[in-house]
Amino acid sequence: MNIWDERKHLRSPSRDGDHRSASQRDKARIMHCAAFRRLQAKTQVVGVGISDFYRTRLTHSLEAAQIGTGITAQLRQKYPEVAQMLGLDEHLIETICLAHDIGHPPFGHGGEIALHYMMSDFGGFEGNGQTFRILTKLETYSPSDGMNLARRSLIGVIKYPNMIENLEDRSIYPTKPSQFTQVKASQWHPPKALYSCDQEAFDWVTQPLSKGDKMQFMLAKKQANRHSKTQFKSVDCSIMELADDIAYGIHDLEDAIVMGLVTQSAFHREVTEALAVLDIPWLSETAQEIESQLFNEQAYARKNAIGALVNCFITAIDVRKHGCFEEPLLEHFACLPEPYASGLAVFKDFVFAHVIKKPEIQLLEYKGQQIVMALFEAFSSEPYRLLPKNTAQRWLKASERSEALGMRVIADYISGMTDEYANRVYANLFLPKSHRITDR
Repeated sequence: MNIWDERKHLRSPSRDGDHRSASQRDKARIMHCAAFRRLQAKTQVVGVGISDFYRTRLTHSLEAAQIGTGITAQLRQKYPEVAQMLGLDEHLIETICLAHDIGHPPFGHGGEIALHYMMSDFGGFEGNGQTFRILTKLETYSPSDGMNLARRSLIGVIKYPNMIENLEDRSIYPTKPSQFTQVKASQWHPPKALYSCDQEAFDWVTQPLSKGDKMQFMLAKKQANRHSKTQFKSVDCSIMELADDIAYGIHDLEDAIVMGLVTQSAFHREVTEALAVLDIPWLSETAQEIESQLFNEQAYARKNAIGALVNCFITAIDVRKHGCFEEPLLEHFACLPEPYASGLAVFKDFVFAHVIKKPEIQLLEYKGQQIVMALFEAFSSEPYRLLPKNTAQRWLKASERSEALGMRVIADYISGMTDEYANRVYANLFLPKSHRITDR
């Protein structure tokens, strides 16, 4: 067996007649796990409950997976020898794309900021790190190894291969305010990283790497007045990240247009005119036509434009080498060449400025941030009394080892909530007229 197809829990059951590859089995585990199903009720861009049209974390993940398989097919055609040597596989990339967001908490980045603030003295919180934790520890496909995915699936999900404590610059955090309402999200962004309590799982995933490759893989760049940031990821992860960016920049734009969150005049000024001067083959010369289709009253015109944009970026992706790794899965990476990378950045920046930063959206994020902090404070005050029975038992065992591990169990519980479930629990705890049962 290929070492990258190995699973940590060696007693994974084999079934007669099951001829699936490791990636196909992993994809099935992702799609059938509870954490994946909960994405249907977690915020992507627009808050859950505002409209039935917009994308959720689930539909975003499905779209990223579809784009990821498209990128893989293109790379297999453009670089057949490299693709064969690397073993690029549509099922593998689909698995990684489907899994990439399952660690994100309720209320989007508002929930992430809240949990990192509450966990800042206990190892921090970060959505990508939580994804790795769910895959390797929390889901129940094995006694203690989570979903027990193949090693290559796991390294493909690791976007930031280092630990929070190693990357965190605690000097940039302000003094904690006396009230949660005064916590500023801009001051409590977590480092993008894994948790130290999951170091053992990370060490197992990276076991096939040489000492030099592992050190290089974990290399982080210091940034002024910001946390350090890792520099490398596996080739599979680089494909997933491109698929994620395209889905965010192009597909999420469709939500914004249909729901009237952006205007055509702003799009023309900040996107169409910017694309026109970037000299991107096909896109620069058709930018005005794309704009007209995107803001056309006929849905099919908008769909055609979205499909054309996605195709433009997918077909431009290259495979290149870093020149510093022995392991081919780390040495190679997928990327958008210039000026395509700048073109995609134009779309992403537009969505960020006109959707994510829109006051109505920020109000929802802030509200979610307050709810999550209030829930954490309540559960951490009397965990054994307030947590569900099974979670309380896990908290008791973890807290016997250390306070930080006990707090991690509380963070695991809250981060697994959907937006609506978090709202219900908050209502039951703090609103006097709410008497609903919150079985879970």
